[in-house]
Amino acid sequence: MSVSVPLSGGVSGSFAGSAPRANGQATPRASLRSTPGVRDRWRTTVEARALIMLTATLLAFGLATLYSASAMVAMQSGHASTHFLLRQLAGIAVGAVLFAVAAKQDAEFWRGAAWPLMLGALFLMLLCVLPFTRSIAPTIHGSRRFLFGGSIQPSEYAKLAVIAWTAMLTIKKGDQLRHLTKGLLPILLVVGTLAVLAALEPDLSIAVYYVLLMGVILFAGGVRIGHFVFLGIIAIPVLWSQVQRLQYVLERLLGFTEAGAVHREVNFQLQQSLIAVGSGGWFGVGYGEGRQQYGFLPLPYNDFIGGNIGEEWGFLGIAGVTLLFAAYCWLGFRIAAQARTPFQRLMAIGITFTMVTTAYLHLGVAIGLLPTTGLTLPFISYGRSNLLLSLLMTGILVNIGSVRERVHGEPATDPTRGGLGRAAELGA
Repeated sequence: MSVSVPLSGGVSGSFAGSAPRANGQATPRASLRSTPGVRDRWRTTVEARALIMLTATLLAFGLATLYSASAMVAMQSGHASTHFLLRQLAGIAVGAVLFAVAAKQDAEFWRGAAWPLMLGALFLMLLCVLPFTRSIAPTIHGSRRFLFGGSIQPSEYAKLAVIAWTAMLTIKKGDQLRHLTKGLLPILLVVGTLAVLAALEPDLSIAVYYVLLMGVILFAGGVRIGHFVFLGIIAIPVLWSQVQRLQYVLERLLGFTEAGAVHREVNFQLQQSLIAVGSGGWFGVGYGEGRQQYGFLPLPYNDFIGGNIGEEWGFLGIAGVTLLFAAYCWLGFRIAAQARTPFQRLMAIGITFTMVTTAYLHLGVAIGLLPTTGLTLPFISYGRSNLLLSLLMTGILVNIGSVRERVHGEPATDPTRGGLGRAAELGA
């Protein structure tokens, strides 16, 4: 006979308290862990298992789409048709390891790692903008967003830093968040510094995204709406001055509204994407039959892979991807509602918001609803920085949606065997 005991309450990284003995005295949890026939494990909930299956589906579809969108581009560059596919597969292999580790690592770990994550993000972003670091942060397509020849994109990893750090400080400050000077301004100062570094690359869209992501987490943590309105009014002239300074941003905005004479040149990518989506109709032209990747649509495997989906899979393909990310959103917020601790609830909200809004912004650009932003489609677009981050954050979300349980009996020594369970969750 075996017993599986789910342990109740929040988990703070290690077992706290003690387990009852038969004589009424307490046995330290550490000794229980070393007791033969006793093992601790994570049991995934229905939502977490569904999230794993959803992620696998998006990855499989992404690999198929990426190969179709990149094969011709790779051959035109003198590479094999599978060049981008194999590099993406290498990224998935590393990302799968990160996913598995994050899914088995208590998510409360990221509360302690929040400051190192933020300091690391600030340092890496600083390397991208310093004038004497051009050898490791070269200018690519007019901006310095990558390190070491394009293998690392600090602005992607900084998203996790913003989520963990803002969630940690929101819980730490508690009621002080109701005060502007003691609560919101110190958080805005640090995240604002990160946003300024992103704007200097320049990447104004990701700079605005950091502030938006911070605001969502703070709102979920109980910050007053009036503070956001006040700071938003102050930020409008500052943001507009930055838009005017970055000429390409202003041209994209004017081009999107067709208010400027240069809109045809600036919006060339968007026009080609609309041609691709329009050519696809309801059902698409067929897998591998798209014509935009023959050189008409720039970056068809990355920033505009949504256009390739629309051309080859049609309206139903774009609608299917939209529904898959809608399911990701639903599962993520259900996991957040059942989170073990307030910090993990905010982490789950931040991760879900990041993944889903990035996807919808990408699709919105591909079909002409939004100005060009350069955001990739998670799990589908080529780019290992975003791929690794997406798998890592989804692994964290899976852990938040799991329950830790203690297994007694035969399953403790034979993990392939299940056990009957009483359940209890660990106390914080």
